[in-house]
Amino acid sequence: MYDFPKKETYTLDDLRRLVRILRAEDGCPWDREQTHESIRRDFIEETYEAVEAIDREDPVLLREELGDVLFQVLFHAQIEEENGRFTLDEVITDVTRKMVIRHPHVFSDLSVSGSGQVLDNWEKIKNEVKGTENKTETLRLVPETFPALMRADKLLKRADKAGAPATQCAADSLQTAFTRWQDARDGDADEAGKALGALLMAVVGSAREKGLDAEMELLSACKGLIGRFDQAEKESDKTGKPIAETY
Repeated sequence: MYDFPKKETYTLDDLRRLVRILRAEDGCPWDREQTHESIRRDFIEETYEAVEAIDREDPVLLREELGDVLFQVLFHAQIEEENGRFTLDEVITDVTRKMVIRHPHVFSDLSVSGSGQVLDNWEKIKNEVKGTENKTETLRLVPETFPALMRADKLLKRADKAGAPATQCAADSLQTAFTRWQDARDGDADEAGKALGALLMAVVGSAREKGLDAEMELLSACKGLIGRFDQAEKESDKTGKPIAETY
């Protein structure tokens, strides 16, 4: 058994030691068995739970969820340290160096006119560091693991900066894409799928034209659906009618 101190306040070093103990040969069997791949989903879930706390404007919940995300970071770094590939200190060094390089208006004598220029400089420096040779490569750098609407929005944003308007990049206008979907949805599944993808891309392009975030708007619509279902269920319980009639 490890002698881990009970304290009113713990530090990052305490948490690092705790993770090492959990991963030790005589630590926790479950924690010892985990790999990057086995807890990949956990990392995603913890991140989304932190985002939900932000959306709820709940600082108590956010404090808890940020702790869970931090634990995931330390856990993955510990796996790499055991494999001799990198350490948490190197992770911290890399991100600190990156932030210094990408904020020349703070850490050097570069002048900026506002936040817009800050973002432009950020993208320029990022592309230089990553060695992107053309504008297509900047699109390919958008992670495929992003939620689809978010990824589409990011791709259209980068294409727009490269000179191609969002509606042009969406390939079809919203009306054209919707007509194509109506024609294809009762036919071949593969063609219907392509038409649906084009329609969703056109929706994101149309949203960008209006300055809207399709991902956030769909999340808001999901929240509305839950609210309507809640009311319908209560009405169903009260009247005895099926939910299909009260929704």
